[in-house]
Amino acid sequence: MKVGLFVPCYVDQFYPQAAIATLELLEKLGVDVEYPKQQTCCGQPMANSGYENAGWDVARRFVQNFKSFDYIVTPSGSCALHVKENYDILGVNDEVDRVRKRTYELCEFLTDVLKVEKLDASFPHKVGLHKSCHGLRGLRMAKTSELMVDDFSKLQYLLGLVQDIELVELARTDECCGFGGTFAVSEVAVSVKMGKDRIKDHESHGAEYITSADMSCLMHMEGLIRREKRPLQVVHIAEILNGKR
Repeated sequence: MKVGLFVPCYVDQFYPQAAIATLELLEKLGVDVEYPKQQTCCGQPMANSGYENAGWDVARRFVQNFKSFDYIVTPSGSCALHVKENYDILGVNDEVDRVRKRTYELCEFLTDVLKVEKLDASFPHKVGLHKSCHGLRGLRMAKTSELMVDDFSKLQYLLGLVQDIELVELARTDECCGFGGTFAVSEVAVSVKMGKDRIKDHESHGAEYITSADMSCLMHMEGLIRREKRPLQVVHIAEILNGKR
């Protein structure tokens, strides 16, 4: 299979190590990966702010950049969900439909497409898993607390394949961190309080690291952690699964 790697704007600018880990991990698993150099934003920030139509051009560019790949993989649940759910603004045609259906967040690609059962990785630390809202209620990557169904978590399954890791139990396993894209800008006080609560849950249960499939959530919490000089660190799940830290 031929996979196109989509790297979100903020990962490209602030957390390139998450993108590098994603590429290295996929290559370790035998995937033929290509990075289209003309790629830009997927258009999610405009849609989050109520200007979905302003993202038409970047959405169209996304489709043109990735239409020839068997799959499109990104280390971001929110970007993957945006492409899957909101590219209807481009109308209905085979190219758009193909891209929407074949775009995957990294962890769902590993579990649903590659069906990974073994990883060559070790991470000897206590880790708290933050389940992002997009991943939970959009991509259905784990059980949400309001549903009476069997418990499952694709991220937790993959972390269970990593040697020496210790996942800590949290009091509120699917609570929002407060980032919410532009919500963190328009509702600063609420966003900060939610972020502090999320950090406290991890810290009180002995976590050394907070991990997630969404670097945007981790970026929000990292800012609060640094500002308050807390001992916690954040790490994208791709870095753990790749065995690099």
